[in-house]
Amino acid sequence: MSATNVSGINSAKYRTLRSFLALYGVMSILLLLLVGMIYYHYMESQMLSSHRLAMQLQSESYVPKLRKWLQHDRNISTFPSDLAYKTALYGYDQKPLVSRIHRTKIDFTDNLYLSNGYVYLIIPLSAYGMGEYYLIFETLDDRLWLQQTLEVSAIFGMILFLLLSAVGFALSRLILRPMNEAIALLDDFIKDTTHELNTPVSAILTNIESMDADQLPPALQKKLRRIEIASRTISTLYDDLTYLVLNHDISYTNEPLDITHLLEERLEYFRHRIEQKKITLSLDITPNVTLIIDRTKATRLLDNLLSNAIKYNHLGGTISIVLDPASLCIQDNGIGIPKEMIERVFERYTRADKSVGGFGIGLHIVAMIAKSYDLSISMESEENKGTKICVGWKI
Repeated sequence: MSATNVSGINSAKYRTLRSFLALYGVMSILLLLLVGMIYYHYMESQMLSSHRLAMQLQSESYVPKLRKWLQHDRNISTFPSDLAYKTALYGYDQKPLVSRIHRTKIDFTDNLYLSNGYVYLIIPLSAYGMGEYYLIFETLDDRLWLQQTLEVSAIFGMILFLLLSAVGFALSRLILRPMNEAIALLDDFIKDTTHELNTPVSAILTNIESMDADQLPPALQKKLRRIEIASRTISTLYDDLTYLVLNHDISYTNEPLDITHLLEERLEYFRHRIEQKKITLSLDITPNVTLIIDRTKATRLLDNLLSNAIKYNHLGGTISIVLDPASLCIQDNGIGIPKEMIERVFERYTRADKSVGGFGIGLHIVAMIAKSYDLSISMESEENKGTKICVGWKI
């Protein structure tokens, strides 16, 4: 699973926005189609009404001719024609007796309809006292009404679309406003938290480092290590929060950095936490691996990968670290990540397991740094079996 394109908290906003826009878009399209269909049927009805009127007027002059033919002649060759319309005569069984129209199969369920580009009017001759006959008028539809329908639909459809788009934009802002406000409050909380954490954590670590643990009794040495582990955990969290909040306000320097040496430093930094959980390390580290990157960002990337491997591991678990010239892979046999959460773990404030502490920003920071340096990230994880994360770069 690639994570270099993850946009953190924005992806959650965009996911919400996409869901809303998809639903709103479908509803808007259905509304436009409904309005278009109503207008289409209205224009078709108007066209048929105009043809009905013209045909009925024409029938007034044609029916006397037909009456005369029925009474005296009935010769098919002399069947009266009409200058304006094609005509046909059907019997009571609705079968053609004489036909000069284009089709022989007529739908008698409606006395006026449009079919295959032709308009048909069915006139029962019983109303004229001429028996159970049906007079059929046929005329070619010029489709001018359809052209007008399409033009008007396009113009008003675009206007309606723009109106619906404006309404949708306004609604989307209203929908995202509570989320934006919640994110702003959380960011303010983080800023306040980092400000309050800095001084006490620095004081604790400074005093611990100045103490000579070898001169203390074993029981006190153990307690001191616990204090140091807790302090370093808070310090790591502080560094993450500072990076997350002040990332755009801090200048960084990209330079050739010995990743091997930095990885060994960070392993020593987490040594007490690793020992506390009795984790076994399996190291395959290539010496002198160099990457052009800012040291602070590289530290944040390594610290979060190592911290997660420790935090989400079992007591007495294992961590395998493989560093080669083109990649770094860290694998643990811990609690793993649920399948449905794998796609979201690189988003800000997303935690796969809420029983373990944290803000859910570690992997988001990893994704941010990877994206800024065009690094690739791949993750393999199975619940209750462990997680493997690999970071790759070009050499």
